[in-house]
Amino acid sequence: MTPDPNQEMKPGPDPFREARNESGVLQCPFHGEDITMILRHEDVRRAAKDWKTFSSDAPFRVPIPSEEEVRSMRQLPIETDPPEHTDYRKITDPFFQRPKDPAFMARIEALVDGLLTDAIARDAIEIVKEFALPLQSRALTHLLNVPESEAETWIGWGIHVFKVTGGEFKKGDRLEEYLQAQFDRAVANPGEDFFSALTKATFRGRPLTREEMMGFANLAFAGGRDTIIHTISCALGYLATHREALEYLREDPKRITHASEEFFRVFMPLTHIGRVCPEDTNVNGVTVKAGERISLCWASANMDEKAFDAPEEVRLDRKPNPHLSFGFGTHLCMGAPHARLLLRTLLQKCTEHLASITVLASKQRVETEARYQRELGYDSLVVKFNGHRQTKSRPGPNLKTNNE
Repeated sequence: MTPDPNQEMKPGPDPFREARNESGVLQCPFHGEDITMILRHEDVRRAAKDWKTFSSDAPFRVPIPSEEEVRSMRQLPIETDPPEHTDYRKITDPFFQRPKDPAFMARIEALVDGLLTDAIARDAIEIVKEFALPLQSRALTHLLNVPESEAETWIGWGIHVFKVTGGEFKKGDRLEEYLQAQFDRAVANPGEDFFSALTKATFRGRPLTREEMMGFANLAFAGGRDTIIHTISCALGYLATHREALEYLREDPKRITHASEEFFRVFMPLTHIGRVCPEDTNVNGVTVKAGERISLCWASANMDEKAFDAPEEVRLDRKPNPHLSFGFGTHLCMGAPHARLLLRTLLQKCTEHLASITVLASKQRVETEARYQRELGYDSLVVKFNGHRQTKSRPGPNLKTNNE
């Protein structure tokens, strides 16, 4: 679909507004399971902190829809509660804090520099698969301290290592086979990488089991993949259709931090996440029976008028910005420092290298469920990066092929 040149990239209509204002909840079936979605910012934050009432100790059932059919192990540490969660999290925290190190930041800057320079030299580039996916994959090699060449394998997997949608299940066998091979390698020839660290790690005085290692690694690859990819795509789409935004950031790079947080708020790819109620629980007048799930609807909370002034507007200077795109409470996303660094660095390099971005073609991405429909950015976004200096272009993708 070729976009209207005058059409701006902006947050889609808020599908939860009416239910959020009326009752604060929305009951929606997902693969035959009725789940009560908690919608208000204050209620979501309260529930996210109350792990005893709303538990994550539910293998395969934290994602919505649940993932029993697409993986064979519990993801760690996300599918546990304190105190186990606290002890598990300490094992991999050192890797996920690496984005705060200046040397790591420099490597990400070099990576983004290279990708942008290459993209500017092209007549056209499809952002989702040809820019955001390689950026996420190559940046992950730095986070896990493995050779960047490994990213070529991960890029070949596509946007999702596994996916559950519309009743169709895509098994993550290729990911599990890959992870098993990496742990076999690490046992035989340990190094300083993520996989080797897990083979040497202990949990409460004992070595990790292979299943526990797989749980950590599975989450590292599946947890922040499509979320980062789609946030990057949306941010670039916004800059393309709001040229004044790029100039605004260029005038004062200190504005980039607030702008990136606003992009995380309004372009939140992950609609919600699940929790299980160990006992019968009243949720805004709805009885959730023991063993049933609720959802913490981050996307709705991020658009709550009681927490954000004019939430439907993209305000690059929004402050404060208490968005919940990285969760809240005990299970605050471990990958948040990494995601923040990637987006901040991308925005910075865009101000340095780009005069503008031209949208050539796009295909909207829409999440459709029984009780709501939510626009989530792009399935495909073809653009021309216009550099400050004219650079000889080389052929880009076939636009018809990429947008059929």
